[in-house]
Amino acid sequence: MISQQINIIHMISNAGLMVQFVLLLLLFFSITSWAIILIKYRYIKKAFRESASFTEYFWKSKDLSNAFTKAKQLSNSPIARVFRIGYVELKKLSQSGVPVTSKSSQSSEEATTFLNPIFKGTDNINRALNRAINTETTRMTKMVPFLATTGNTTPFIGLFGTVWGIMNSFHSIGIRGSANLAVVAPGISEALIATAAGLAVAIPAVIAFNHFMHKIRIIESELQSFSADFLNIIERDILRVKRSNV
Repeated sequence: MISQQINIIHMISNAGLMVQFVLLLLLFFSITSWAIILIKYRYIKKAFRESASFTEYFWKSKDLSNAFTKAKQLSNSPIARVFRIGYVELKKLSQSGVPVTSKSSQSSEEATTFLNPIFKGTDNINRALNRAINTETTRMTKMVPFLATTGNTTPFIGLFGTVWGIMNSFHSIGIRGSANLAVVAPGISEALIATAAGLAVAIPAVIAFNHFMHKIRIIESELQSFSADFLNIIERDILRVKRSNV
């Protein structure tokens, strides 16, 4: 095993400058990809754990203000952050000073006019929630496309290094005037290292990209469901109180 490692190091050190540059470029892609993989793995793991904790607390809680306090404690939960945005918009709606008139002095047409600002307010909350969901989706997918870029490009970068190395090998054969295996094999084996390195960089990046995008789609679906449920709660419970005063 040690001799094989030494041989690989020896082949890399004896490779051409272009092949060495290709290998250095692949090393950059590899280090960056693994850094992103570790960062996103920890981020998504915390997002799942804290979102599950907040969702459980939210449905058990009977007071939105308590849920808001809990949401501020779960800084890594996308659902908690979306809820905070919606709750702040709800507070703005409740503090907007919508006039309330007595039931006896208000006609049906006036009652409809009174309720219109409330329903416009729910539209504002819906837009705020959608913006928050888009922000969270952008935050979760940040740096992940680099993994796709790595998976798509590094095999070709490695192949380029291999082709370049093989061209140099054949050029050396032409200069020496000999094409026996002892002359051809070292140069070709050095060149093929670039292809192997490209695949070694690409495979983990592709696997990680597919894994993270699957997890992100799950969280995004949960955000959409929570947003719809939150709006239903507002329209069913909070606006019912306002309509009862009409």
